[in-house]
Amino acid sequence: MSEKPKVQFTEREALFYHSTIRPGKIEIIASKPMATQRDLSLAYSPGVAVPVQAIADDPATAYDYTAKGNLVAVISNGTAILGMGNLGALASKPVMEGKAVLFKRFADVDSIDIELASEDTDALIEAIAMMEPSFGGINLEDIKAPECFIIEQALRERMNIPVMHDDQHGTAIIAAAGLINACLITGRKLDEIKVVVNGAGASALACTALIKSIGVKHENVLVCDTRGVIYPGREKVDQFKSAHAVKTDKRTLTEALVGADVFLGLSAKGALTPDMVKDMAPEPIIFAMANPDPEITPPEAKAVRPDAIVATGRSDYPNQVNNVLGFPFIFRGALDVSATAINEEMKIAAAKAIAELAREQVHEDVAAAYGEAQQFGRDYIIPAPFDPRLMEVVSMAVAKAAMDSGVAGRPIEDFEAYRDQLKARLNPTTSVLTRVYEQVRANPKRMIFAEADNEVVLRAAIQYRDFGYGEPILVGRTQVILDKMAELGVPDPESFHIENSMVSDHVGPMVEMVYERLKRRGFLQRDVQRMVNTDRNIFASGLLKLGVGDAMITGMTRPFAQTIKEVRRVLDPAEGKLAFGIHLLVGKNHTVFMADTTINERPTAEQLAVIAKETAAVARRLGHEPRVAFLSYSTFGNPSGKWLEQTREAIRILDEEKPDFEYEGEMAPDAALNPKIMKLYPFSRLSAPANVLIMPGLQSANISAKLLKEIGGTTSIGPMLIGAEKPVQIVPMTAIAPDVLTLAVLAAAGITG
Repeated sequence: MSEKPKVQFTEREALFYHSTIRPGKIEIIASKPMATQRDLSLAYSPGVAVPVQAIADDPATAYDYTAKGNLVAVISNGTAILGMGNLGALASKPVMEGKAVLFKRFADVDSIDIELASEDTDALIEAIAMMEPSFGGINLEDIKAPECFIIEQALRERMNIPVMHDDQHGTAIIAAAGLINACLITGRKLDEIKVVVNGAGASALACTALIKSIGVKHENVLVCDTRGVIYPGREKVDQFKSAHAVKTDKRTLTEALVGADVFLGLSAKGALTPDMVKDMAPEPIIFAMANPDPEITPPEAKAVRPDAIVATGRSDYPNQVNNVLGFPFIFRGALDVSATAINEEMKIAAAKAIAELAREQVHEDVAAAYGEAQQFGRDYIIPAPFDPRLMEVVSMAVAKAAMDSGVAGRPIEDFEAYRDQLKARLNPTTSVLTRVYEQVRANPKRMIFAEADNEVVLRAAIQYRDFGYGEPILVGRTQVILDKMAELGVPDPESFHIENSMVSDHVGPMVEMVYERLKRRGFLQRDVQRMVNTDRNIFASGLLKLGVGDAMITGMTRPFAQTIKEVRRVLDPAEGKLAFGIHLLVGKNHTVFMADTTINERPTAEQLAVIAKETAAVARRLGHEPRVAFLSYSTFGNPSGKWLEQTREAIRILDEEKPDFEYEGEMAPDAALNPKIMKLYPFSRLSAPANVLIMPGLQSANISAKLLKEIGGTTSIGPMLIGAEKPVQIVPMTAIAPDVLTLAVLAAAGITG
């Protein structure tokens, strides 16, 4: 197994990411209307007095009338940041904001980061305990040991809301899940395995405690710190380490590992040597979880023990022990039953649920994300972080465990309804887009950036390479691009592939190719020569046609209509395909695919049918079961009009072809999207609100897409160009670097193919 490079980025890029658009990574938005005086009167004085009195009378109603039940505080004092050490509370803020983002992204849990400038254990306990009225849960983060043990235990005793130090228990839960499956694969029993834990910090001791809770015997676990094996009577061992002391004559890690079945490492790079691995039992189980570099890499371990099962904390190796598999869903389940704690039963339930999920048939979206089929086995003992089933499987297991162990304040009565609620909390597009990025990292592509001397495009191109998506091919004036890269702090601008149309070796063959296409359209060879030399879209499209790159991105410097006209002088629609455009409108819990928003001014019935089928296919590739609505000003003939026949004919065409998706029309937007209005038409073939909207013409489509982008409260991706013979995307002139990068990655992944 060859070692894959880690995803790289520069310090400049990390700082730009955190400073662009608005500083930081989080914001607060209102969940209720705030438009009118009446709204404000209900939100604040005098209307707010009513829920205030209700909560005073019955504190439990705070979960009904406030955000408490979905709000977690992410708290740190910055004494153990990531592995960087004690850098202080303020320096921990980017990490805590990031944790808040992960809560929202993976489990729709709202969270606020709180950084406390104190290393006084008692002061921290007092400060955090006083926050109980504000939050539904407390996530402690990056607090050094042994203080973290003391703080968490004290808070769990004092507070009646869930408290968890994720650095301890998050890693432990995922590692326990992996250990359960590794033992299953190798035919071991938990109560018989011999385990060596290297490291005695918060994560290591939490892992040790949890694996004992799931069945590993205390006497079969040897814990080592920097001074060797921890045994009864050893000097300078605190109470937390001494709880795991075992009587043994072994004193070093090397001695402890002789004949050991399992190595759990939460220590430092290189702590486990190949010679140590040789001395382990047959089919050794190695969890090398040091951050950011493991105690031993999988290739190093398997070079001496091909029969080993190896897990690390890194995403570029199989079996990633990733906390994001656990903490969002553990808090989700705990919050949903108003749990008073996160106890051992809930943690064990989470570990077992994660282990069981890995043994199920791998979701097709997960397999697609990694470019290969994955199934339970030595290289898949832990689910992928983007498995969409984690939300329901882990959250439900935790909620049930909370109820069974008596810590649920509001037990769930209907778990099938709860499952549906969990599914509805997240928009599948966000998960699928994340997996698309992973897929492109695994299968990098050469991306032609046609306007690389534009700073926005250049930033996107730099990110494209830095994040491992492939090689950017920069089209533009060589010195201008080099100067701009120097201004942006790129350390090695000469290492980038730059194509200058005035000096490129590809100009000759390109002129011949384009002239052959255009000579019967009124173009002389000198006209073509001039276009190739001076028009970046002609030149970039020619590079794509000649195979110099795999895909192309353009559009920042010219209107869409002009850009597509230039691109079409070189590139045709794919054989048998219709070129058109799709806007993705991504909301919190929904995605709508709208077409055609860019090209076909008044599509025929046949074209509308094609657009519907192709857009439905894109929706499926992005994780949605398509429900297609052909939109109109009329709903099933009311009111009547002269522009309805082409839509009705498109429906008739689909009726004959019998495609494998739901479709209906003609219908007004409210009849397609509003469940209450939909009930007025019980004969409609749509089982739920439409997610693919086929517009009757370019004018209505383009206007609607831009209106929704500007005032609709949704994120707009696109327009995405569909049906070209080569992957080409044309970004809006107002795009920022992340927009350009997103369309480039979608083009590279073939989503629009």
